[in-house]
Amino acid sequence: MAFSPVIGSFVAADYAVFALMLLVSAAIGMYYAIVGRGQSSSREFLMGGQSMTAVPVALSLTASFMSAITVLATPAEVYRYGASYGLFSLSYVLVVVVSSEVFLPVFYRLGITSTYEYLEIRFNRATRLLGTVMFIVQTMLYTGIVIYAPALALNQVTGMDLWGAVISTGVVCTFYCAMGGLKAVVWTDVFQVGIMVAGFLSVIIRAVVLQGGVSNILNHAELGGRLNFWDFDASPLRKYTFWTITFGGTFVWTSIYGINQAQVQRYISCKSMTHAKMSLYINLLGLWIIMLCSVFAGLCLYSVYKHCDPWTAGMVSAPDQLMPYMVMDILRDYPGLPGLFVAAAYSGTLSTVSSSVNALAAVTIEDLIKPYTHMTEKHLSWTSKGLSFLYGALCIGMAGIASLMGSLLQAAINIFGIIGGPLLGLFSLGILCPYANATGGLAGLLSGLVMSLWVGIGAQFYPPLPEQSRPLGLTTHGCNFTTAAYAFNWTTSPTEPSLYTTVLQQNTAERPFLADNWYSLSYLYFSPIGTLTTLAVGLVVSLLSGGMKLNLEPTVTLMKEDTMLFCFYKLFKERAMRRARKLDLTKNRENQLGNNNPGFCNVHELDFTKSSLPT
Repeated sequence: MAFSPVIGSFVAADYAVFALMLLVSAAIGMYYAIVGRGQSSSREFLMGGQSMTAVPVALSLTASFMSAITVLATPAEVYRYGASYGLFSLSYVLVVVVSSEVFLPVFYRLGITSTYEYLEIRFNRATRLLGTVMFIVQTMLYTGIVIYAPALALNQVTGMDLWGAVISTGVVCTFYCAMGGLKAVVWTDVFQVGIMVAGFLSVIIRAVVLQGGVSNILNHAELGGRLNFWDFDASPLRKYTFWTITFGGTFVWTSIYGINQAQVQRYISCKSMTHAKMSLYINLLGLWIIMLCSVFAGLCLYSVYKHCDPWTAGMVSAPDQLMPYMVMDILRDYPGLPGLFVAAAYSGTLSTVSSSVNALAAVTIEDLIKPYTHMTEKHLSWTSKGLSFLYGALCIGMAGIASLMGSLLQAAINIFGIIGGPLLGLFSLGILCPYANATGGLAGLLSGLVMSLWVGIGAQFYPPLPEQSRPLGLTTHGCNFTTAAYAFNWTTSPTEPSLYTTVLQQNTAERPFLADNWYSLSYLYFSPIGTLTTLAVGLVVSLLSGGMKLNLEPTVTLMKEDTMLFCFYKLFKERAMRRARKLDLTKNRENQLGNNNPGFCNVHELDFTKSSLPT
C-alpha cells in the first residue's frame, strides 16, 4: 500500500506558535532553577519541599499521563472502534476513589519519597529492589513511546526529520526537568494541559463548521455505528466493550494513579493530606474534559472521512497518523492552527517525559543509591540532576524501540498492564492484607509477572484477528482517485505493523489453540490478570508460610481512620449525639425546674423568718 507524501507543511505562523510553547516551557524550568538555588536537598528537588497546593498538582496529574498518546491515538481508536472508548470516564471515577482512599493515606502518612520504600518497610529489601527494577523498565519503555508519538505527528504534517524531532523533544524536556526539579515539572504541566485542550478545540471547532454542526457529526457517527456506548458483550476477546473498559480499564489506571511513582510523587508533594486528596478529585474533572475532547475529535475524524478512509487508501501508513492528517487537511488555510495542534501533541509528550524522568531520578536516589552510600544531601541533590540528564538521554534511545511497536496506544497500555498489573497486586497485598508476608509478596509478584508476560508476549506473536477484536466498518468508495476505489470492511482490515509479525498471522489454520483464546484477550485484561494472580498466590503462600503470626505496625496497612467514609460516619455520629443530648435536655426541662441547688442547701442565712435583724 503506497504512502503518499505529506499533504501540507508548516508556515511561519505555525513555527511561531510551536516555538512559543517550547520557549515558555523552558522559561518555567529556568525560573525554578534560579528561584530554587537553595534546594540543597534531594528531597526538596524531587518533592518540591512538600509545599504544593491542590489545583496545580491536579492539573499536573491530568497532564502526566494524558500524553501525545491521548492526542494522537485516542481519536484514531474512536474512529475505528467507536465512542465506547469514552466509558473510561467511568473507570476514572473508580480509580480516583480507590487511589485517594486506599493508597494515598498510607504513602502520605509514611512520608516516603519513593513508593518502593514502602515495599521494604512492609516486606523486605529484595521485594523493594525487584519492584524498583520493574518500574524503571516500565517507565523507560513507556517514555520511549510518548517521545516517538509527537515526532511521528511532526513528520506527518510537516515532513521534518523524524529523529530530529525525537531528539529535540527529549533535549528540551530533560533540560527543564533537570534544572527546575518537581516544581518546574508541575508548573509546566499546568501550562501544557491548557495547550492540549486548545489544540483539540481548534480541530473540533473547524470540523464542526465544515460538517454543518454538532448534530450532523453525531448523526454521521450514529449511522456509522460509532455511538456504541452500551455494548454489554461479555466476550473477553472484544477489544472495547462496557466490561473491558470499566473492569480492565480500572485496573490499568489504578496501577498508574494509585502506585506509579510519577503520580504518587505529585500528590505526596502537597502540603497536607487534604490537599493531596483534593488534587486527585479535581484531577478527575481534567480527565473528563480531555476524554470528552479526544472522543469527540475521533467522531469528527469519522464524520470527515466516512466515505474515504485515509488509512485504507494508503494516505497514511498507521492509524496514529490520522489526526495529524486531518489537521493539515482542514486547517491548512489557517496559519498557526496546525502549529497549535502539534504543540498540543508536543505538550503531552513534554509533560509525560518530564514526569517520568523526575520519577526515575527519585527511585534511583531513594532505592538504589541512598541505602548503599553515605552521600551528603548536597551531593545527592547534584546526583538527582545528573540522573535526570542520564534518564532523559536513555528515554530518547528507547524511542527507537517504540518505532517498532505498531499501535502506540495499545503498546503503551500493554506496558502498564504487563508490568503495572503485578505491581498493583503487590501493593494491594501489603496495604489490604495484614497477614501477607515477604515470602508471599515475592512469590505473588513473580507469579503475576510470569502470567502477564505470557499473555502479553503471546499477543505480540499472535495478534487478535479482526473478527475477534471487531473494528467497525470503513470505506474508500468516496475517494476520487483510482488506486483506492474499492470497498472496505473490518473483515479485510489491514493489521497494524508489529515487530513480531509472522507467517502465522496470515494463515489462521496454523494458529495454535491459545492464539485464538488466551492470546486474543482484550489488552485491557492484561493488568487484571497480573494483579489478581499476584493477590491470589501472595495470599496462599503467606498463609502457608506463617503469615497469621505476623505482627505489623498498623501504620503500614490501611486503617479505618484513613477513609473518607469513616470520617463521614464519625461526623454523622457526633452530630446525632449532639442532637440527642439537646432533645434529652428539652424533654426533662420541666422535671428539672425547681430542684434545689446544692450550693444553697440548708443555708439558714437566707431564711428571713429566722433573721436576727431588727424590724
